[in-house]
Amino acid sequence: MDGKAPVFSTHGCRLNTYETEAMRDLTARTGLQDAVIVNTCAVTAEAVRKARQDIRKLRRDNPKARLIVTGCAAQTEPDTFANMEEVDLVIGNTEKMQSDTWSGLANDFIGDTEKIQVNDIMSARETADHLIDGFGTRSRAYVQVQNGCDHRCTFCIIPYGRGNSRSVPAGVVVEQIKRLVDRGYNEVVLTGVDLTSWGADLPATPKLGDLVLRILKLVPDLPRLRISSIDSIEVDDALMQAIATEARLMPHLHLSLQAGDDMILKRMKRRHLRDDAIRFCEEARKLRPDMTYGADIIAGFPTETDEMFENSLKLIAECDLTWLHIFPYSARTGTPAARMPAVDGSTIKARAAMLRQAGAAQVQKHLAAQAGRVHRILLENPRMGRTEQFTEVAFTTDQPEGQIVTRQIMHVAGAQLVA
Repeated sequence: MDGKAPVFSTHGCRLNTYETEAMRDLTARTGLQDAVIVNTCAVTAEAVRKARQDIRKLRRDNPKARLIVTGCAAQTEPDTFANMEEVDLVIGNTEKMQSDTWSGLANDFIGDTEKIQVNDIMSARETADHLIDGFGTRSRAYVQVQNGCDHRCTFCIIPYGRGNSRSVPAGVVVEQIKRLVDRGYNEVVLTGVDLTSWGADLPATPKLGDLVLRILKLVPDLPRLRISSIDSIEVDDALMQAIATEARLMPHLHLSLQAGDDMILKRMKRRHLRDDAIRFCEEARKLRPDMTYGADIIAGFPTETDEMFENSLKLIAECDLTWLHIFPYSARTGTPAARMPAVDGSTIKARAAMLRQAGAAQVQKHLAAQAGRVHRILLENPRMGRTEQFTEVAFTTDQPEGQIVTRQIMHVAGAQLVA
């Protein structure tokens, strides 16, 4: 790998992908070469196992490279990776976003430094201003406006990997989105670890809805604004106003629901009950009848009985959810849930399968309802785009990549619409 640009391997969420792009830029500026950088995920024990497996493979493929491990798993359990003979250096989530880290590594031999460079993430106070340039395809850009989380759900290790919530000031966000629009992006997605907590640490404590309305007002040439996963119980009045009145805010919300049973929600230390979720979905759809929902649901959380699971299963229809992310529960060392009575593994697997089956039926119902309708579709490549509800559309002829086209849906093919 003599004189070659770093090789990156990214695990986990969209935010990690975002930060890998930021690291790619930082390492290019500082001239780091002949390195492999693994950006890990800590969300489950399985995620850590996969990271370790990937590290061993990358070392075999790149025997002379300096191998650096970072990300949430490196932050929460640095010794796990430092004890691997394949690893040269472990750096934390704060350190990976600092230019000094990479310039130092570009100029010094890793063997002369401490193998673990991980500071206390809870002491992090910086916002993500330095990350704000965004990344994406030619059609869609992702902009991180928030990092960290102040909540302590009993199944989740992420606050210990990301730290407390920090927000990017609205003015910085608006200026960046203006630059992205000038560069030709037709859709911007706001991302964060706990997006609906945006603003709580800023002067006057603005809400996410205030940010959304400000963006739409001050960037009138932005065709589409989309928001990523939100906590529905924290949605503010201004965001509901935007849902009702702003056609450029996309009618697709991904909800962090996790379960549909009140006792399980309490044991998860969530901030909502099942009726809160149902009420929010009904209210938002009244304001925006074409609204579609995605959701995260965990199968087999500790102590979950058959009756409790049925409540989660019924929630899919009661909220009319479409795009589901189903997670079989996996105990995460260091979390309160890991000490709770576990559900049998085969039961967890079976429940996850039932949830996925229900989700697949919801997708087919949604797709069938679109046949014959006219949609505005953002082209991700010449033969594929997405509707405002994030439904995938295939084309039979080449279309203008990156542009928004208005087309009638002809029929359904598998999990896609065809136009």
